[in-house]
Amino acid sequence: MKTKKYLSYIVLGTFVLLLASCEPRGLRQDEVIKSDNDVVSLTADGRLYTINEFLDEFMTEEGNFMSEESPYRTRSTYGSLQLFAIDTLPTNGPGIYLLGRIATDDYGGNFYKSIVIQQIVDGEQQNLRISVDMGSAGGMFPQGQAILIRCNGLAVGRYANQPQLCVPSYNNNIFATSAEQKVGWAAGRIPSAVFRNATHMIGLPDKSQLQYEEMTMAELNDRYLSEYEDVVGARKMDGRLVRIKDVHFSYTYDSLAKECTCNIYDPIVNPTLGNPEEDQYAATFGPTTGNVGFPQSRYVKDDNESYKVLVATSEYARYAYFYLPAPKYKGSITGVLGYYMDNGRYDPDGGEWSITPNNIDEILPEAQKEGAEPRWVPTEWKLGVAQPVE
Repeated sequence: MKTKKYLSYIVLGTFVLLLASCEPRGLRQDEVIKSDNDVVSLTADGRLYTINEFLDEFMTEEGNFMSEESPYRTRSTYGSLQLFAIDTLPTNGPGIYLLGRIATDDYGGNFYKSIVIQQIVDGEQQNLRISVDMGSAGGMFPQGQAILIRCNGLAVGRYANQPQLCVPSYNNNIFATSAEQKVGWAAGRIPSAVFRNATHMIGLPDKSQLQYEEMTMAELNDRYLSEYEDVVGARKMDGRLVRIKDVHFSYTYDSLAKECTCNIYDPIVNPTLGNPEEDQYAATFGPTTGNVGFPQSRYVKDDNESYKVLVATSEYARYAYFYLPAPKYKGSITGVLGYYMDNGRYDPDGGEWSITPNNIDEILPEAQKEGAEPRWVPTEWKLGVAQPVE
């Protein structure tokens, strides 16, 4: 009996040791976060490109996914240009690398499954969107984090003329709004595991390294908005970080290239009008689209209302149902400059341009400060409570 007992102890002890030996080893910091010095060795099998070099070498006008049998979306063609083109990148051969700092933060919900990276080359911004199928990209890749991406096997494409690192995606959703215009190839989201395997974090996050072009509305118009006819040139302007000074909201929105007045919520007069859960023209940042998902846009203007630009907000953003600041509140707008265009939407006044903030604290922050005169306190819509009109 003793022999059996001892044998049991030996077998059980061996089993416990085996279990202990199967426990995964904890990751070391240097395995997850690389240093600047590591970039040289990590890219030794290929070339590290600037963003503009990458676009010039690998992004073509027609792309390599267009065919009569499997075309791009019907909204893609604009004259001789393709607004939804895709070029696949070689899987084998020399490594194709991009190094950039993440400029976006998806905590506010305004950059869902989307990242923008920034490079500073000779003192100037170069920027690129990355479409990633990752529910909380900011949790793994926070704002200010430098990342090195091996792009082999991915694709570079344009979604509504906006260049981005992506994978090809075919849309055949016959139930979508205007489905006949959306069936076809377009830039799609990189699977989360694929993107994580292709990416190294370089150093620790440092938001102070991000650079913003600070300007007035008039300067914005001179540098960017007046270039609306240059559809090709706008591609390399898309994604830039800007801070526009001395602006106010005008309680207006864009509707098919027309400026219209937002609806004010008054539940006694009309409980539906101005209700962001039912009215996409409500005087809030991002009222419902009925889950269609396009970003809602509201105009900001300068003091003389000589210039205007759209501020874009997703209906899924945390601040989507916050009321727009009254025109008397003035300050700056900080965010990502975008040029969104398909052949179903073209504004001769340059309405393709917009600014997408990361969060509400990038909207008139000067007017939100304690002691500001007048001070704007962001207020969320509430059912049955009339919107304050100031």
